[in-house]
Amino acid sequence: MNHLGISCSIRNVPELDPAFLPLHVFNQAFLADAKQPIGIAVERAGGQMAAVETFIHGTETLRDADRYYIERLVKTLLWMKGGFRVYVRGNEDMADYLRSLYCAGGRQEFDWDFMANVFERPFEIVTVDELPQTLDEPMAIGGHLSGCRIGFDAGGSDRKVSAVIDGEPVYSEEVVWFPKTNADPDYHYNGIVAALKSAAAHLPRVDAVGVSSAGIYIKNRTMVASLFLKVPKDLFEQKVKDIYIRAITDTFGDVPYSVVNDGDVTALAGAMSLETNNLLGIAMGTSEAAGFVDTQGRITGWLNELAFVPVDANPAAMRDEWSGDIGCGVKYFSQDGVIKLAAPAGIELDESLSPAEKLKVVQGLMEAGDPRAAVVYRSIGCYLAHTLAYYHDLYGCGNLLLLGRVMSGKGGDTLLDSCRKVLADEYPELAGKLRLALPDEKFRRVGQSAVAASLPEA
Repeated sequence: MNHLGISCSIRNVPELDPAFLPLHVFNQAFLADAKQPIGIAVERAGGQMAAVETFIHGTETLRDADRYYIERLVKTLLWMKGGFRVYVRGNEDMADYLRSLYCAGGRQEFDWDFMANVFERPFEIVTVDELPQTLDEPMAIGGHLSGCRIGFDAGGSDRKVSAVIDGEPVYSEEVVWFPKTNADPDYHYNGIVAALKSAAAHLPRVDAVGVSSAGIYIKNRTMVASLFLKVPKDLFEQKVKDIYIRAITDTFGDVPYSVVNDGDVTALAGAMSLETNNLLGIAMGTSEAAGFVDTQGRITGWLNELAFVPVDANPAAMRDEWSGDIGCGVKYFSQDGVIKLAAPAGIELDESLSPAEKLKVVQGLMEAGDPRAAVVYRSIGCYLAHTLAYYHDLYGCGNLLLLGRVMSGKGGDTLLDSCRKVLADEYPELAGKLRLALPDEKFRRVGQSAVAASLPEA
């Protein structure tokens, strides 16, 4: 297949999506004879930097391919690591092109606005003569078991809390709540405080509190989170950004605390249960959630929002309704991916059903041995194998933990089997060094809220 003048080929094609063009494959073909140096860096909070030295062709014939490659690279860096400023070294024309995309009214307006809000800084693209060096500040967090601790896990449909003494849960509860449909931030605050007090009632004292929550958190502050989707912007600024900090200090005073993205906490739980580090965790559920623990067992502070990282270079790839972009992970590694492939598999889904209910229909067919459902999961497994080659380039991960509703039951087994077969055939070197794992009983016993309790150092 040919895209923007770049010839690409793969042996393993998803049965239900033959036009799928792995972005990793496009990038490798693009770079094979690209010789003109260019540098890209993305700056995020605290002067942290992600810098990449790469190449383009620099010819009129392949100008569109050059632009596409760099724009997708910038998009990947922004959603993998986060940033409010993009540096371009060695090409003013490319910087101008990126400015035309990342601006009000530009094609990447969603990313431009999102990053500005997350980092509370205007988003900008600047040219430089010298590229800043990569600078990370990974945090050694979690695994602190001593003392009397509380772990809180904020989910979209229920909230969980655990009281833990010297690493052993002595009390846990799960309470249904409706954070995504509630516009009053006091509803969220009161629910958090109620959970904290419930756990504290089972402890002689509270030495530390850890929080696992969906969303983006910088220095324990809520920058973006779907849990507070309905909260008006002015109230979000006043009452949500510091909601966990307020709830903890109002209830217990000056105790150590940590607020961490739930994807990173999941990866940490996986690393603890598998007794290994350098682990990327991917949860395929309502969306594609991810977390990463480095070789030293630290979390990185990166965004790890792989739902918005592009994986498909097919120009006709499905568009994500929220970001407006095409070919991004959410449409491949979530319930949306299953639903997308149901129609070409010959499965008719009632449009009155919710996405979660549609997934259950396909899962039911899979459990009943319907071959149409099997081809859906085989196709996602093929997607995943090609995409893992890209994720491995980005993270250097040696271990991958796969979880979430899409991975449950026979469908998850078929998906994983398909992924392994494609890896072995298309990427044999990677297949030999990337360990794929599903949650085991030990992982399931170590609940998310109990792991959250181990986050702060008391």
